[in-house]
This record gives sequence, structure tokens and C-alpha cells, in this order.
Amino acid sequence: QVQLVESGGGLVQAGGSLRLSCAASGSISSINIMGWYRQAPGEQRELVATIDSSGATNYADSAKGRFTINRANAKNTVYLQMKSLKPEDTAVYYCHSQTHYIGTYYNYWGQGTQVTVSS
Repeated sequence: QVQLVESGGGLVQAGGSLRLSCAASGSISSINIMGWYRQAPGEQRELVATIDSSGATNYADSAKGRFTINRANAKNTVYLQMKSLKPEDTAVYYCHSQTHYIGTYYNYWGQGTQVTVSS
């Protein structure tokens, strides 16, 4: 089991910056990938960025060049630095982790943190 706790959301003006944090606890040694997803009202949850255990990153096109995902403290904290924020970035941002154990993948989600970008 992995528990994820996000922080850092809030209200920011367009063009501003925010940094989201996600602290993992529990079976963190089995985490092979962590990432951020977001869900706007009436929309499906979508990928924002991921980072795997080797440090390789992946970004949605909408995040490239503006957002940076990185990891600290081995596997237990992941950050999403967001710059040049736009109103369309407004959403609930969810931290995600995936573990792999005896051939089975398990997915875990945080409770979400609201990001609101005003125009």
C-alpha cells in the first residue's frame, strides 16, 4: 500500500507559478513510477507528467516547456513546478503512483489539490 498526500495548490493569476508537492508513504520501495494528473470540471482525468524510477520524465503536450516534474528523497516526494500558468490549467491535480509486485501493477491516488488560474 502507498499513501499519497498532495499540497501546494491554490489560486494564482495567469502567468504565475505554483509548485505542487506529493509525499508518498508506505511501500515506497516498490514504486516504479509517480506522476501528476488533472481533472477539470466536466472533463476526464488527464496525464500531466510522470517520472519513473530511473528519473526519466514524460509530459503532456500542454505541459511541455512550462511544467517540470522532479523527485527528491529517493522515491518518496515528487514535485510539479508549474510556470506561465493559464486559465485552462485550472483543475484538481492528483498525484499518482504505480507499484509492481509479483507481476501485478497497483495504482494509487492522492486526494487531489485544487489549482485555479484567474485571467
